[in-house]
Amino acid sequence: MKIIIVGLGKVGQSLAIELSGEDSDITVIDNREEIVQEISSQYDVMGIVGNGASYSTQIEAGIESADLLIAVTGSDELNLLCCLIAKKAGNCHTIARVRNPEYNAEINFIKEELGLAMIINPEQAAAGEIAKVLQFPSAIEVNSFAKSKVRLLKFRVPENSVLNNMQIANLPPKMMGNILICAIERGEQLVIPDGNCVLHAKDLVTIVGAPADAYEFFRQAAIVVDRVKSLMIVGGSPTAYYLAKIMIAGGVRVKIVEKNMKRCESLCDLLPKATIVYGDGTDKDLLLEEGIAKYESFAALTNIDEENILLSLYARKTGNKKLITKINRIAFDEVIKELDLDTVIHPKNITAEHIIRYVRSMKNSLGSNVETLHKIINGKAEALEFVIRSKSKATDTPLQDLKIKKGILVACISRDGQAIIPRGSDKIMTGDSVVIITQQKGLNDIEDILL
Repeated sequence: MKIIIVGLGKVGQSLAIELSGEDSDITVIDNREEIVQEISSQYDVMGIVGNGASYSTQIEAGIESADLLIAVTGSDELNLLCCLIAKKAGNCHTIARVRNPEYNAEINFIKEELGLAMIINPEQAAAGEIAKVLQFPSAIEVNSFAKSKVRLLKFRVPENSVLNNMQIANLPPKMMGNILICAIERGEQLVIPDGNCVLHAKDLVTIVGAPADAYEFFRQAAIVVDRVKSLMIVGGSPTAYYLAKIMIAGGVRVKIVEKNMKRCESLCDLLPKATIVYGDGTDKDLLLEEGIAKYESFAALTNIDEENILLSLYARKTGNKKLITKINRIAFDEVIKELDLDTVIHPKNITAEHIIRYVRSMKNSLGSNVETLHKIINGKAEALEFVIRSKSKATDTPLQDLKIKKGILVACISRDGQAIIPRGSDKIMTGDSVVIITQQKGLNDIEDILL
C-alpha cells in the first residue's frame, strides 16, 4: 500500500515510524528540511521537502498512484486543503486531522462534502480514552471492543489485595466469572499466564471481559470500582474541554484551573456547568485553596509535560485519587514508567492507533476487518478486534484444533451482544467480533493468526 503523510509534527512522525513497519510504501512531506532528512534517514520512508497542499508537490510524492493520504499538519484548514487536492489529483482515500472545537459540530458535513475517509481529532480521542479510565478508577488503562461490550483493563495489584501471592488456578470461580487474565507485567518481564502463575503485589495485570464481569472481578478483589464523582483539571486545553464535556454529561462535578484569562472566559461560555478558576495550576497554595484534596480524580492536561508530571506527583500527596497525566513526548518513557503517575495518556499514540486501524482495514481482503486496534503493554503487544464477515480457515473449527501462531491469544469472542471467554471447544463464527492479543505486529485479517 502506498501512503503519503503530510506534516511531520509529533503525530506525523509517530505515524511514519509505525506505518513504515507495516509493510507499506511511505512518503512524507514537510516544509522543514531537517525534519524530513532525519525521518527519511532513520526509517524506510521517502522524504519530500515542500508544501503538502501544493498540487505539484503531491504529484512529486506520487499522489496519482497513492492509496491513502494522511494530512496531520498543525493547521486544520491546510489539512482539509491537502485532502481536497489529493482527491482531485489522485482519487485516493484521505484522512485529515481537525482539532478546532468550532468544527466539531460540522464534522459530518465536512467529511461527507470533501469525501474524507476519516477525520481525527487527537484531543477529542484522548478525552474519550480518559473518560473510559475514569469509569474504572482502579484501572490504569481501559480499551473498548465490540461497541464497548468488551473491555480490556490494566490494573496494579495492591499490596493488601486478596490477589497478592494468589495462584491464578486458585482464584475463586465467582471472582473469575467470565473474565480472562491475559497478561502480567512484572518489571521488564512480560508474562502470558497460565493457571500455575502466581500474582504478586505491584504486578500490572491485564484482564478482558464484559464491563459487568470486570466490575464484579474488581469488587470481589476488594478493589475500588465506583466511577469518580468529582474531577479537577489543570490546564484549559482542548483535551480538557472535551473531557469536561463528557464528564459533566455523566453527572461528574468538574473544576478547571487555567492561567490564561481569555481561555477562562471561553471555557465559561463553552462549559456553563463547570467551575472555571483563573490561576496558575502549578501554585500548590491555589490548588489547596480550590480543594484538591477533596476531589476523587485529578487530570494534569497542560501543554508542558514536566508540569503535568510534577502536578500529578503533588496531587498524589493530597490524598488517594485517580490520576491522569498527559504526556506529548516519550523520550524518557522508561523513567516516566517508574513514577507513580497512575494513567499516562499519549494523544499522538491514540491518534496513530486510530489511523493504523484504518490502514489495516484497507489492506484486508478476506472479509474480517480490523475494527479496533490498541497498542498495549507499553507498545510490546497489540489488542485487535476483528469483525468476522465471512467464512475462512479460522471459522467453524474448535480453537483447540486450530494451528495458532505462538504469541497470539484469542482473548474474547463477542456474539449477539454477549462476551464469551473462549475455551478450547469454542469456535469463531461468522458475525462474531473477536479480540486477539498478539506480540506480532501487522495482523490484517483473522486468518493471519494461523500458521
